[in-house]
Amino acid sequence: MKKVAIQGGLGAYHGIAAENFFEEEVEIVPCVTFRDIFTVIKKDPNTIGIMAIENTIAGSLLPNYELLKINKLPIAGEYKQRISHCLAALPGQTIHDIKEVQSHPIALMQCTEFLDTLSEVKVVEHEDTALAARDIAANKTLGCAAICSTKAAEIYGLNILARGIETNKHNFTRFLIFGNPWIVEEIQKDEVLNKSSIVFTTPHNEGSLSKVLSVFSFYDINLTKIQSLPIIGREWEYQFYVDLKFSDLARYRQSLDAIRPLISELKVLGDYPEGRQSES
Repeated sequence: MKKVAIQGGLGAYHGIAAENFFEEEVEIVPCVTFRDIFTVIKKDPNTIGIMAIENTIAGSLLPNYELLKINKLPIAGEYKQRISHCLAALPGQTIHDIKEVQSHPIALMQCTEFLDTLSEVKVVEHEDTALAARDIAANKTLGCAAICSTKAAEIYGLNILARGIETNKHNFTRFLIFGNPWIVEEIQKDEVLNKSSIVFTTPHNEGSLSKVLSVFSFYDINLTKIQSLPIIGREWEYQFYVDLKFSDLARYRQSLDAIRPLISELKVLGDYPEGRQSES
């Protein structure tokens, strides 16, 4: 059985995405923070990591790109998980009993319209959706509900008071799967690589970024995302995190060679197959 480290507790969306990506049951290693995932992999090099990188509503989690860069663990693949929230509380509670709702800040943001329908309910941020459910169950907290996955509600024995409470039903989170090189090689066996995540730095000159983008265009490389992140200690200078799609792996690699004279630094975070998207 594959061992997968995630941020969050059992029933978290990270764990659900891991099972859907591998299409089998996996052993989940819960971590408090995203940084802890890399610590777990250092202790057990055969552990696989999975980490959210962007959400269709909340946007990108840029610090997670930085963690991949710093820890030098290549990306093996991606999975786009449909996020559907429920409201869950202790058995016997009704929605009229709820005076406080706990969840991760992003989950709370994704359910604002539903929360607006609950009168005089206190909204409290929690470190994780599944752990909010766990804490309510463990502490037997009456009058309190968690916004979490239905799986988390089932694991911790909570009663589901409302389903599908997210405001936008096209709510997807993109997860990256990563690990040590031999893990990546095994995961990508017989797969076609057609996507890449890279990070590069350009000189602090006019037009430096546009020249790089022109090269990618010449080589028929499609940029699916580009984000900038400040370089700490170098005021007003930025590194660019870019996701690329391509149909010709050799031509993509030629494009990287072509941009090297135009940039100060280049790091390939991983070449991998474009990920599937869950239906529910």
